[in-house]
Amino acid sequence: MNVFDRIAVWEGNITTLEVDAIVNAANTSLLGGGGVDGAIHRAAGPGLLEECEKLGGCATGDAKITGGHNLKAPYVIHAVGPVWQGGKANESALLASCYRRSLEIAHEKGLEHVAFPAISTGAYGYPLEEAVEVAMESVVEWLTDHDMPRRVTMVTFDVRATRLMRQARMDLADDRD
Repeated sequence: MNVFDRIAVWEGNITTLEVDAIVNAANTSLLGGGGVDGAIHRAAGPGLLEECEKLGGCATGDAKITGGHNLKAPYVIHAVGPVWQGGKANESALLASCYRRSLEIAHEKGLEHVAFPAISTGAYGYPLEEAVEVAMESVVEWLTDHDMPRRVTMVTFDVRATRLMRQARMDLADDRD
């Protein structure tokens, strides 16, 4: 199967997806916050916070896994992206790393379908266009070399993000032709 056939782009609420794992755009404490992080914690219920409290946080560019609790997805992979500092603080490498680490964890767990939000593009201020490129390149690179997860859904929050994510996927596919 073509690597690009394994990547879907879907606009909507990540907490409603029936996939093996949803990725949380987490902060380093893993104890909840705003945006996607807050929505996932609210939807999962208090058990998620209790489990996250035992993990001791997570470094920027890394990821950790918990159960999904009240979510339809049985797992949540908490990925900590960088705060945008103008592109001069290794942000692209850290963002790519949190996508890679999430996929590594999914691979280790044998998860077939993982859904990602646009990590670091909310309160962390990463410019959407640049974050989408890093995200799509990281996912394509991983899927090119690994059979698991079999499917990745990039979840977007509005029409503009959806258009940018689909365009990034098409541009990478064209580059490989």
